Parts: sequence; C-alpha cells; structure tokens
Amino acid sequence: MKTIKKLKWVFLWLVVGAAFSAFLWTLRHSGFYPDPLLERYLQLASSVLAFTFAANALVRFRGMHDRITLILAFAFGLAGLIEMGANLAPGLNSGTSLTVPLAWMASRTLLAILLVAALLVDRSLPVSREPNKEIAWALLIVGAVSYLTSVAFFAVPAVPRIYPHAFIPRPWDLLPAAIYFVATLGFWKRLDHLDSLLDRALFLCCAANVACHLAMSQSSMRFDAASGAAQFFEATGYAIVLAGALLDNAKLFDQVSHLAISDPLTGLANYRRLLEVMDAELQRAQRTDRGFAVLLLDLDGLKKINDNYGHLVGSQALKRLANVLRYHCRGMDTAARYGGDEFALVLPEAEEAVAVQVAHRIRKRLLDDGLEPRISVSAGVAVYPRDGLTIEKLLHSADNALYAMKANRNLGDGESSLDDSRGKQGAGQWQSGEKGSLRIIR
Repeated sequence: MKTIKKLKWVFLWLVVGAAFSAFLWTLRHSGFYPDPLLERYLQLASSVLAFTFAANALVRFRGMHDRITLILAFAFGLAGLIEMGANLAPGLNSGTSLTVPLAWMASRTLLAILLVAALLVDRSLPVSREPNKEIAWALLIVGAVSYLTSVAFFAVPAVPRIYPHAFIPRPWDLLPAAIYFVATLGFWKRLDHLDSLLDRALFLCCAANVACHLAMSQSSMRFDAASGAAQFFEATGYAIVLAGALLDNAKLFDQVSHLAISDPLTGLANYRRLLEVMDAELQRAQRTDRGFAVLLLDLDGLKKINDNYGHLVGSQALKRLANVLRYHCRGMDTAARYGGDEFALVLPEAEEAVAVQVAHRIRKRLLDDGLEPRISVSAGVAVYPRDGLTIEKLLHSADNALYAMKANRNLGDGESSLDDSRGKQGAGQWQSGEKGSLRIIR
C-alpha cells in the first residue's frame, strides 16, 4: 500500500514537472512584455505581505514559544525590508537590462537559507524556554547569515549577467531554486507529524518560490514575461503563507477560547462558564418571568473507586458521567463540572418535576452503561425564583438538597426506599428508590 502511494506521488510530481516545463518554454518564447511599473507593484505587494507575515509570526512565537516561527519572522521581515529598499531606492537595482539585480538575489537567497535554518532549529530545539533571550539569539543568527549572504553577493567582482541566447539565461537563479527545493522537501516531511494550516502553507510557499526562480532563470531581460511570472509566484508564495498563518492563528484562538471555558478532563463547561450561563438565565428569567432549574450531581464513592481501582479508573468514571450529561440532555441545557466529583446542569424553563425526571434519566443511563465499576450519583435541585434570586443562593440551595440526599442514602445503607419519609424538608430534595427511581420530598 505504501509503495503504491509513493508511486502515485512520483507520477503526480512527474506530471507537474512536465506541465511546468511546458509553461517555462511558453514564457521563454513569449513576445509579451509587461509594463515595467508592474514589477514595482509586485515587489511592493510582496514586501507588504512579507512584513505582515513577520508580524503574525512574532505574535505566534509569543504565544507558542516555537523557535521556527521566530526565525521565520525575522527571515520574512528581512527579505521584505531588502526588497522594499530596492523598490524605493532604485540605485540598489541599478545596472543594464542584461544584469541581475543584486538586491533581488541577496533577499531571495537569504530567505531560502533561513527557511532551511528554521527547519534545522525546529528539528533539534523546537520549543523555547526563555523567549526574551531567544529573540536576541535569533537576531544574532539572522544577522550573521544576512551579513555572510550579502558579502557573498556584493563581493563578487563581476555583476551577474543575463545571457539571452543561452539555454538558461539566468543561471544564478538556480542557486536559490535549489535551496528552496530543499526547504520544500523539509516542510513536506514535517507534515507527517505536524499537519497544521501554517505548515501546509509553508510547504506551498517554498514550492511557489522554487517555481519563482525556475521561471526567473528563463528571463532574457530585466522584466519580460518570464520575470513577470516569477514576481507573481513570489507574491503568491507570500500570500499563501500569510493566509495559512492567519487561519492557523484563528484556529488556535478558538482552541484557547474553548479551553478557557471548558474542563480539561471531561470537556464540559467549567465553573467560569457555569456562572456565565446562570447569569444569562437569571437575566432571561427576569425579562420573561419564566424560571429555570439547576441540578447538582455528585459522583458517589469516587474515593473508593480511586483506592480500589486506581486514579485512572476514577478519571474514567468522571468521563462516563460527563458523557451521559453531554449526550442525554437537551441541546439547550448546559452541563458543567462544578468541581472535583460534582457536576451541574442548568435547565432553562424547567420546573422541579422536570429536573427530577432528568436526574432519574441520568442515573438510569449510568446503571445501564454496562461498564465496571458500576457508578451512581446523588442529586439536588434548586428552582428559580422559589429557591433563590441570585446565583449563590441557587447553588447553595441545590447543594443543601444534594447533601440531604446523600445523608438519607447513608442512613438507609446505600438506597432509601420509596416509602422512606426521612429527610429534611426543603427545596428540591428527593430520595432514591429501587432501580434508581426518585421521588420529591414534600
């Protein structure tokens, strides 16, 4: 199966390579010559996209502390700065129509080298423990690479030339194309264990840059059809990586927002979210004069389960109860982990009898889930406005009812009979009967 999959990929890349070769041949023999102003517009757009990605990468590094985004931020920012300078200061791109602009070669090669460096750093030291120090070290590394790259190009005695009639008019562009190809392979392999939107975008960005320099290698003058296509591939690569970063950051923001209001073990709402829901229900009830019920549930004998079976089984018991609350309640209800082995269920527009029926259904689902050890819950209910006009009073009333039920069950040696009338009078207290049935204590 793996061999067939690899053969499919090889065949796909062969088809893409053949199609792109035909495209390059078309560009080489095209008589189309774009407006020279288009070159500046594309360079300016590429610089803006590079700066924007660099800013997003820095924000991501502050939150994720991953070294790869820190190096990428400086790499794209520096490449955009060089191209912006060349665009605003034409002297950096001075020369004849048959010479290669050194600013172009320096910025493009520098970005390619730093992309490969980012992969190497991520492979050996992926996570930063001291972000502030890491920024200084990253600046030092990027500065050293930038200096060496600039010296390598600007110290060349002869300016790289364009050979219009050669098979490859701009052979210098094959150097960054080869480095980008290495980066493309690296980010492709990285997708095997980190398949995020940003990682996919980085792979596509590197592939677009390979296409950019292969197209530029077929340019026979400073700005013709081939160089125009190359500039377009460059801007497209920047746009892809920026879009990937924005979408991935939005996804991470949603995950963080979810974690802020959910319990990490059960996935239900946490105490903070419970208070928000109850506050909203109080405001709604005051507007509509329609009450709601709050059901508190306590997992019985969790300490014994932990002692006899281990804490892992105890955690699974909590998850079993959470799953019952998640899948066997109304869509408008809100289930939350109140704390420890206690859970809460907010039932909009529900009376006490409805809350009792819900508690009965939850207990029955737990008894019938067929898993060991068998688990059960005690419950207490409070109804607005009868049992309280504030969140604190409602929770206190439900908590009192819950522990009154626990006390009655303990006196009755586990399960009280339906005829047992013991128990404190109060809001929403009931006793458990045979086979998990409940009745309200009046």
